[in-house]
Amino acid sequence: MNDHQAILDVILENIRDAVVLVDADRRLVRVNKAFEQATGHAAAAFLAGEGKDAALAREHLLRAMDSSDGGRWHGPLRCGDGADRLFDVTVSAVNGDGVFPTHYLGLLRPSAGEDSRRFGHDELTGLPNRDIFHDRVNQAVLGVNRSGGSVALLLMGLDRFGVINDALGHGAGDRLLVEVARRLRQCIRETDTAVRIEGDKFALVMTMAGIDDSVIVAEKVLRAVREPFVINDQEVVVTFSIGIGIYPQDAGNAVALVKQAENALHHAKVSGRNQYQFFSKDMNAKARSRLDLEARLRRALANEEFAVFYQPKVRAADSRIVGAEALVRWLDPDKGLVSPGEFIPVAEETGLIEPIGAWVLRRSCQQTKGWQEDGLMPVKVSVNVSPRQFRSRTLLEMVTGILAETGLDPRWLELEITESMLMNDVEAAVRKMTALRDLGLGLSIDDFGTGYSSLSYLGRFPITTLKIDRAFISDVDTNPKTAEIARAIIGLSRGLNLEVVAEGAEVENHVTFLRENGCDTVQGYYYSRPVPADQFEQMLAVGVLHHS
Repeated sequence: MNDHQAILDVILENIRDAVVLVDADRRLVRVNKAFEQATGHAAAAFLAGEGKDAALAREHLLRAMDSSDGGRWHGPLRCGDGADRLFDVTVSAVNGDGVFPTHYLGLLRPSAGEDSRRFGHDELTGLPNRDIFHDRVNQAVLGVNRSGGSVALLLMGLDRFGVINDALGHGAGDRLLVEVARRLRQCIRETDTAVRIEGDKFALVMTMAGIDDSVIVAEKVLRAVREPFVINDQEVVVTFSIGIGIYPQDAGNAVALVKQAENALHHAKVSGRNQYQFFSKDMNAKARSRLDLEARLRRALANEEFAVFYQPKVRAADSRIVGAEALVRWLDPDKGLVSPGEFIPVAEETGLIEPIGAWVLRRSCQQTKGWQEDGLMPVKVSVNVSPRQFRSRTLLEMVTGILAETGLDPRWLELEITESMLMNDVEAAVRKMTALRDLGLGLSIDDFGTGYSSLSYLGRFPITTLKIDRAFISDVDTNPKTAEIARAIIGLSRGLNLEVVAEGAEVENHVTFLRENGCDTVQGYYYSRPVPADQFEQMLAVGVLHHS
């Protein structure tokens, strides 16, 4: 390191002013210790753009360096604690030996004035405040108008907060509000906004794909706030009343949406508190129905009301049973057979899918091992892994434990995973799948062709099987384009030395096409619907399955 560089380093790290250095291509090169202290961003994370707040701060700062007027800029910068603060930025060009500047140096100083300390944010809780609340609602509405979906606005008020203030003092009340804000942040995604409007009144602004998602968040908020707080060494229990408005279902614009949510909040408070109410009566009925379903689902898990049905997988060449897909069924003693399409999404949202999934895996392995011990022909059983299960840190431990507990040889187990589950973090997915494959079991990509279908990633996933989605099989005998896609997937599978399974084969023409084009295995109503374990055991005893 030369002397000039050493002197520069010492100066930058010891001056009190926050400094940022940008090269001629507007790439961030360096920040100093004073910058870290002023903004709350660690230098390495900030320069790498790690995390939502750092990425937004970089965007703000580069905009300041680009748009400075006469070398000066004034505006908000996202800080490390998630707050926007006002800064004055002075920009200077650094000329090298050439005609054009080689770098630009920005000097940051917090803007003067009390209001600038927490621009747009509540001083007590750090949440966005009512000054920008309506802007966030407007932005969410505009986003939905462009891209579709819905906006859910949850207005929330603590029940009997005044009593706590009177009993414990305003200092304790303030600490309670800070803790409530912290718990609210944990209930939402990074893309959503939690707001403190005033006093004990908060709001959540969320963009959703489906309006039922607001029920999930409302229940999460009620549970989070209901947990006791410890304030001044004293346990304090509070509850929330929540009013929910949905755009565009309940309102035609942002102003009307706020009004509808306020009406719903009033209704929640006069109806008994510690609850949420929708502006729409239909949504209230749906929410009650969903709560009832969740309660029944918990009871079903405790009482083992579930059963595993099996749909045979048949070798296309000779109609011999070579495997089965294990499918959970809920036999509700009051309502009969409940559709998986009705209860699986609720199980996934509430986290019940993990204990249900573990139960299905254990029962499938037990029954498969039992058939082998009875002398029946060994076949591979495929068990679906839900997105929540796949993300779980305990998946590998759970699978290993169940294989050891049941004594099933791993080669007779296959886990089915959908494409979309793998694409959020490909590296982590590959590591997890490799660890599962190392146990000796098979891995199948389910519904291939309907999700991301990224061929560049497909070669990296340590899979053994591709399943062609039923969407490509339903008209394979009448639609030349669909037929060509199916042929391509079959050819791709053979080229990658993978087994290929076609699901959804319902008529003889489907099976004939798949057999003639080299598909290994067929699954569908042509051979059999999913059947209870005892019925599948009888099929195994015969071994060959003809048209049902």
